[in-house]
Amino acid sequence: MKLAIAQLNPTIGNLAGNAEQILAAAQQASAQGVHLLLTPELSLCGYPPRDLLLNPSFVESMATTLQQLAEDLPPQLAVLVGTVEPNPNAHLDGGKPLFNSIAWLQQGKIQQIFHKRLLPFYDVFDEYRYFEPGLQSNSFTLNLDESKEILNLTQNSKLITQKSITIGVTICEDLWNDEEFWGKRSYTINPIADLAKQGVDLMVNLSASPYTTGKQRLREAMLRAAAVRYQQPILYTNQVGGNDDLIFDGCSVAFNRAGELVCRARAFETDLLVLEFDEQKRDLMPAVVASPPASEDEEIWGALVLGVRDYARKCGFSKVVIGLSGGVDSALVAAITTVALGKENVFGVLMPSPYSSDHSVTDALELAQNLGIQTHTLPIGELMQAYDKTLEPLFAGTAFGLAEENIQARIRGNLLMAIANKFGYLLISTGNKSEMAVGYCTLYGDMSGGLAAIADVPKTRVYTLCNWLNAKAAATDGKGEIIPNHILIKPPSAELKPDQVDQDSLPSYEVLDDILQRLIHDHQSPAQIVAVGHNSAVVNKVMRMVARAEFKRRQAPPGLKITDRAFGTGWRMPIASRWVGDGAASSQLAENIPTSSRTVSPASES
Repeated sequence: MKLAIAQLNPTIGNLAGNAEQILAAAQQASAQGVHLLLTPELSLCGYPPRDLLLNPSFVESMATTLQQLAEDLPPQLAVLVGTVEPNPNAHLDGGKPLFNSIAWLQQGKIQQIFHKRLLPFYDVFDEYRYFEPGLQSNSFTLNLDESKEILNLTQNSKLITQKSITIGVTICEDLWNDEEFWGKRSYTINPIADLAKQGVDLMVNLSASPYTTGKQRLREAMLRAAAVRYQQPILYTNQVGGNDDLIFDGCSVAFNRAGELVCRARAFETDLLVLEFDEQKRDLMPAVVASPPASEDEEIWGALVLGVRDYARKCGFSKVVIGLSGGVDSALVAAITTVALGKENVFGVLMPSPYSSDHSVTDALELAQNLGIQTHTLPIGELMQAYDKTLEPLFAGTAFGLAEENIQARIRGNLLMAIANKFGYLLISTGNKSEMAVGYCTLYGDMSGGLAAIADVPKTRVYTLCNWLNAKAAATDGKGEIIPNHILIKPPSAELKPDQVDQDSLPSYEVLDDILQRLIHDHQSPAQIVAVGHNSAVVNKVMRMVARAEFKRRQAPPGLKITDRAFGTGWRMPIASRWVGDGAASSQLAENIPTSSRTVSPASES
């Protein structure tokens, strides 16, 4: 018996286009003799549809599209399609109006509907807002009728032999509650255990599981453990592609009863995997196993390229504009967008001020030449003078400081937005996660844009990605560095005043990123962070800066998520809050911590 996994890249809300993807995969699978095709969670509408689900006409259109798809599919092929199903009892028991469902389509009909049982409500997930959990364990029997010429000694007739397989169906989170693997239960039921008790022949899981660094290793360990524990082969299909701030890596896999990996789809690409189920052994046979990314940097690079490409494509943009400062952040973003969209579709703008060093311009131009992208230079000195002249009567008697420095960033932001508006380009902002965390960025300046490509990439990771990119280029085509070496070795600087460097206002990025990792991802208190060796004054300052920068992050463009704690959909911190931390360290926080030119409180930055 042949099975297939369709690793698809749906566009949210494009019901007709998504149905066409499913149909194309089904036709390809049918031509290879496949009996059952799996598609990802909510493959018909794309995941996550969010508040589109509150629109009754959207739900009705999905039902119509699903019925038409059932009629269009090759009739003998069984296809599992992710969709939503109205909850008929919602008005009676106060339940949610919809189910997150899988439809079994075959012979031109919707044969059966299965509902997701475990609904996540953490990080980026909020499924209880829309869905009612399913109450029944999900399985179905797929029958394969085959006519074989068998000599019957008494009747000399053709006998009909029937092969069948019982398939247990789970949807994404249904897989993530094995108490033996996790050491705890997050939900009261375990759908995988329930299916094992029923004695199904094969378990399938249809997912839309967002990417985070290293998550595939965790997925595969969990799936392997489940296959071994329940002695059941498991097929796992995952959505691929970028949808807003979320990136889906694909990496669909299958494990046999012994917990051996028998197939893996490509990372960050659409794919169709075909493999065999041996009815006698009741197990999956080895098939194609794609190699995973060789390193975390390669993995993150693939995710960011896909995220930029799909955000631009799905939002209707073909070209992007980027401010090129000669710094490492804009260099990395320029490299990512060039690979994602093609060098002919990336426009770099240099905007030097009187404080810009000569090497900032030459470094940016060298980068652009290495990438093959077009650039234009717009000096901002005269614009700065015009602002100074206009504000002179009001600012008379005050010293040059934060307001004047930020004007430079806002001039640049206005120029970039003007170019984006004039030519229909997507402006990509270039700030990294370390800056976003502590507010070392300017509202309506360098934060301007439609997408923040590296907003979830810490500064130290920016450097490792650039070094990885240069090493890869040298190893594959011998062209040498893509990111000019001088960009990588010079001290980072905003260049908003003479001789300015980031470390005038911030600890070294190695120190800062470790503190931020412990604070944001590990939820450690100031006292815990100090206990591992960090200076208490530095920890207190960073804690305060993170808390005070929340109002900026709320106004930032969407940032591509690559970690388990990004400043996006899953970050839900209050702006008006007095909480910073607990323990002795937090009690030492000063009210008047010095602010950098780009790190300020809501009272002084808007």
